[in-house]
Amino acid sequence: MRILIDMDNVLVDFRSGIDACSEAIKDDRAQRKINGLDEDWDEVDGIFSLMEPMPGAVAAFKELTKRHDVFIVSTAPWGNPSAWSDKLKWVKKHLGDCAEKRLILTHHKYLVDGDILIDDRRKRGAGAFKGLHILFGSDECPSWHRALQLVDDVT
Repeated sequence: MRILIDMDNVLVDFRSGIDACSEAIKDDRAQRKINGLDEDWDEVDGIFSLMEPMPGAVAAFKELTKRHDVFIVSTAPWGNPSAWSDKLKWVKKHLGDCAEKRLILTHHKYLVDGDILIDDRRKRGAGAFKGLHILFGSDECPSWHRALQLVDDVT
């Protein structure tokens, strides 16, 4: 089976990147919010390089690659050019050889052919995905342990 996995809040703990930002950046984002502007954390230069893996994500990814054709399908913000390269560096650092050349960056996930999509949202084309969409972080799939069970149930 071909399994597609999202990065932010699925493989990658987005909050860990926010927590690792400098106090100056945190103050700037707080001021933007006070002024009624978008916080736009994904627009912070270098934020994607600061993020840690979600609990169990690395082991689950490696386990899935032993049995399935696995690709990482993620969206990178247009207003943050470093995000594109930081996502690739994150994959190389945390997932290594089993993920080499398996990163697809797109704003239209439904265009990527796959049997299963593990994603925490229905945006960026995930809601139009034709295969099984496992909604990561939902009541049905709150963890990587459960995601692996759900994949096993359909394979």
